[in-house]
Amino acid sequence: MDREPANPAPRAPGPYVIAPVRAVLRLRRRVFVLRKRSLLQPGLGSDEGLGAPRPGCGPGALRADLAQPKFFTFDGPAELAPRTPRKRRRRSRVVLYPEASRRCRPRAERQSRAQRCLLLLVAIVGFQVLNAIENLDDNAQRYDLDGLEKALQRAVFGQPAAVSRIVALLRDYLATHVHSRPLLLALHGPSGVGKSHVGRLLVRHFRAVLEDGALVLQYHARHHCPELHAAQGCREELARRVAAVVAQAEAEEKTPLVVLDEAERLPPALLDELHGLLQPHRAHHFHNAIYVLLSGAGGAEVTRFVLQNATRALAPGPDGTAAEEELRVRLHAHLVRAHPLWSSAAIVPFLLLDKRDVVSCFRDEMAGEGFFPEQARAEQLAEQLSYYQVAGREFAVTGCKQVVATVNLL
Repeated sequence: MDREPANPAPRAPGPYVIAPVRAVLRLRRRVFVLRKRSLLQPGLGSDEGLGAPRPGCGPGALRADLAQPKFFTFDGPAELAPRTPRKRRRRSRVVLYPEASRRCRPRAERQSRAQRCLLLLVAIVGFQVLNAIENLDDNAQRYDLDGLEKALQRAVFGQPAAVSRIVALLRDYLATHVHSRPLLLALHGPSGVGKSHVGRLLVRHFRAVLEDGALVLQYHARHHCPELHAAQGCREELARRVAAVVAQAEAEEKTPLVVLDEAERLPPALLDELHGLLQPHRAHHFHNAIYVLLSGAGGAEVTRFVLQNATRALAPGPDGTAAEEELRVRLHAHLVRAHPLWSSAAIVPFLLLDKRDVVSCFRDEMAGEGFFPEQARAEQLAEQLSYYQVAGREFAVTGCKQVVATVNLL
């Protein structure tokens, strides 16, 4: 017998191997086409270009069975509404915190405690400011400065600038009860221009509004200290009286008034005492007081300035304001050379009176004495006085000083 060869030639694969492979490839290709068509035409359930598969087998039949409803309707499979694919919702990213740290909101989302404290502080400060404004109004209303201004404008002739400055300084000082130093008003001018008259009006007004005459001290140099050799005793007496007034005013929470008339006659010892009362190192109750000095010192300087600037000194508007400021500067420099007391004083110059102001003084005095204030009679009496003739204007040499004596002779 013949032996078979050791290495027989490989046989060609039979039809039982190739046929299943071809069927699998054909099925994969058809499934791919069906999936592609189902994406393009969701309503179609059969393959139109490649032929319909056999019923009951194949992926087409499986999709058709799934697409058909499980209950009977008159609508065909093609008429069913296609399903729209749902969009996936993007999940928000979770904020991860380290295990060892404290879980809290980010700093941008967290409300700052400092901001709350700042808002609270602003509210407290605003409330305090409103309360302070109300207290300022209450303290100023106690002294009725509007009534004082009207009384001065009605009774003092020819000094509108001086009256306005006095009232403005009093308003600023009396706006509050707590002060760092006293207020010193120095009223200067020649004789007969109304300085003493303003002092009497201030004394009368403050006695009425303070409801206590003990809080107003009126000191007359010629009456209270007539002898110069007793200056030291006068100094001690003045210091004692001022201390008693300011102590009582502090207890009642009021501002006292001290008026010193004819201050040019005060001896240097009393001026030194007044200068010491104004110093900031004194007790706090000495800081809450108003001192008014009525003096004829600097009267010659005021007369010279008015006569040299007759058209500008009494003019209303900016020119008159500039002239008054220039006069205050000159008068302040002149007074400081005499004593350092005036270095801390608010200077208020009183100008010369015009002839029509003297006529007003006569009419007011005549009405006060019981006479009819006739204009012609007042002008006739005014002609008896002496006047400076400058730039077509007439200024009384003695002001209204002789008005009272002249009316008494009627």
